[in-house]
Amino acid sequence: MSQNNFPRLHNAMWPGLVGKGPDSEPPIDLDTMLDLTVATKVDGQKFDGVDLFLADPHTSIDATDDEIKALADNIGGRGLVVGSAVAPVWPPVGGGAAMGSAEERQQFVTMVDKACAIMARLRDLGVRSYGVVRIDSASGVQDWAADPAANSKLIAETFARACDVAEGHGERLAVEGEICWGGMHSWKHMVDLLEAVGRPGTLGFQADMAHTLLYTMGYNAPEHRLLPKDYDWSDRSVLTDALTKLTDALRPWTIDFHVAQNDGTVKGSGSHDKTGRHCMARDPNGRLDITADAGLWLKGADGQPTKAMQHICWDGCMFPNADMMKATTWEDVLGAMIKVRNAHGWSG
Repeated sequence: MSQNNFPRLHNAMWPGLVGKGPDSEPPIDLDTMLDLTVATKVDGQKFDGVDLFLADPHTSIDATDDEIKALADNIGGRGLVVGSAVAPVWPPVGGGAAMGSAEERQQFVTMVDKACAIMARLRDLGVRSYGVVRIDSASGVQDWAADPAANSKLIAETFARACDVAEGHGERLAVEGEICWGGMHSWKHMVDLLEAVGRPGTLGFQADMAHTLLYTMGYNAPEHRLLPKDYDWSDRSVLTDALTKLTDALRPWTIDFHVAQNDGTVKGSGSHDKTGRHCMARDPNGRLDITADAGLWLKGADGQPTKAMQHICWDGCMFPNADMMKATTWEDVLGAMIKVRNAHGWSG
């Protein structure tokens, strides 16, 4: 058995919230998500920690210091640590579009400021020693397409201001490439945006395997597709070539990573726009070789681990609640992550 103990293995808490709500399924509370995480064990190994969603009903972005201390006690008392967190930058929860009006862009930056303050406090409280704050453009693809050049410039300016506040808290930001976010909806747009901001020490890329697979397929940006339109999924070499081109472009920017499975289709639920479908770890229709394809992100061209992040996270966003309550779901997830670490991690 591999002796690798890095990167640490985390479970995401936001699948209990994202895609849930009045027009979908009810949210799953944070304590239940933590209980499911702690109860999971595979070959004597457990999850090392969790990644958070800084929004009600899990963790309020306006949490008081006493509430943050209680959160640290709750997570640390279960033998877990905190890694990364999602900042609620979207208009429906108080944020604003990164390419919107001056007021909207200020609301975006304010949300990033609040999120970074919470994560820095968790670091001070001793339950966090690594991880980033995740953001996106909080803007729709169609809205962005009305004036791509001007809107991309506004997003870059807003992200640069977000970098300023993040640095004030000693935090880094990672932008997640999803096909539903304007200006970030293709791998090429993503690279262009990161280069336009030009703050590699503070702003990087958060790769999610379910979302980045759709980058190769050209969803919402057919001009940047890497797979042929008539691609035969049985020809694995073509997919590997496409994923290699993708990871070569974005790996140098990647500072946060989500292990996931995707069947080559999109999904949306609740208020979440359609994006990469997160499939069960053992989904027979999954298009990814989870272990092999994770290695394209976690290892450089020299075949050695990049060690760009101290932990990796499983993202089961928009899993049905019935599946999320099954112990076998999380055992399969943890088992898949252990295989990734064994193959592409390191000992430290």
